[in-house]
Amino acid sequence: MKTSAFLYPWDVVGDPDAAARVADLGVQQVTLASAYHSTRALTPRHPGRRIVTAGHAAVLYPPDAARWAQRELRPYEQSWVASDDPYAEAAEALTAAGLDVHTWVVLAHNSRLGAEHPQTSVVNAYGDRYPWAPCIAQPAVRAYLVALAAEAAVRGGARGTELESCGWYGFAHLHAHDKIAGVGLGDAAQYLMSLCFCPDCRTGYAGCGLDPDELALAVRRALEPAWSGSGSPEAGPAGIEKLLGADLAAATLQWRARIARTLQESVVAAVRAAAEPGFQVLLHVDPAPYHCGANVGVDPGHILSVADGVVLPCTGGDAAREAVLGPFAGREGVLAANLTVVTGMGGSPATLERDAAHAASLGANQLRLYHAGLASGPDLKAVTEALSRLGR
Repeated sequence: MKTSAFLYPWDVVGDPDAAARVADLGVQQVTLASAYHSTRALTPRHPGRRIVTAGHAAVLYPPDAARWAQRELRPYEQSWVASDDPYAEAAEALTAAGLDVHTWVVLAHNSRLGAEHPQTSVVNAYGDRYPWAPCIAQPAVRAYLVALAAEAAVRGGARGTELESCGWYGFAHLHAHDKIAGVGLGDAAQYLMSLCFCPDCRTGYAGCGLDPDELALAVRRALEPAWSGSGSPEAGPAGIEKLLGADLAAATLQWRARIARTLQESVVAAVRAAAEPGFQVLLHVDPAPYHCGANVGVDPGHILSVADGVVLPCTGGDAAREAVLGPFAGREGVLAANLTVVTGMGGSPATLERDAAHAASLGANQLRLYHAGLASGPDLKAVTEALSRLGR
């Protein structure tokens, strides 16, 4: 089973042993970040540093000035890796070590964009902006994301790309010292907190026959028991219907699904137009269509008619893998099971062999390992041993 490990360019740049060390894990591919959000990351084996602080979302290569010259929304350049082109430098070393390199592109997740262009952000039913979440219904945001995808995905020597956050981002952020756990919100309430009420989304709701003011009021009413402590966390589509009512739930999901689908179609088309034939395009997704975030909610049949395949979040127990792989069972395309192999981040490298076999029994035909640069030495040793046994 083909296996790829995720890496940042800073895991490789300045470390002459990094590429060989990754190849020795037994992987055939590296999924290397070319456009990424802000983060603070360990580099536990780097000879010159231990922490990289990426202060804002940025591209990890020099962007094409001509492409962005007339655009208000444009990518930010990185300044935390001592290289004119960190992506290219890392990709060259990894390719020389015998590894295929695919780009890793984060799209609709950019806090600096929201801070400098607040009108681009998702606005919840209370009027709060989410600067980390660009609203994908806005034409200017969509044009920016399509152009970014085409540039960041098709870098020199890359044989494919994996597109993360290619859809709605919402309430959950997992950054900036989040302090949001004081009230237990189920994923149904999180969906309501992720509904956008920017001018474009309000127009969109009206086009679906909804009064956006009445919808916002309905959302606030539905969430009131959560704030008062008198409600119970609701989950899934049935939970959304219980909170919002079947008609409103269906209408909001219809609007958001259409926006996400058309964005995904445009992004994939732009990447393919920029790439050579045979360039592989995968999306990080979740089969629950109401989900937001890095793994965007999709309809399995539709997304596999658009892209070459998907990367699915498969960390956790058997039930978690069954939930995400089950809806894709029997469908054509790449089904890559993404397994976290960093123990300190909730991963289980010690059970990688068993978890990978379980994912394969559910239809997964590739593996993704998150994250070779962040994992400890013992975690990587467990990965190497597991992949050795899986390859026999």
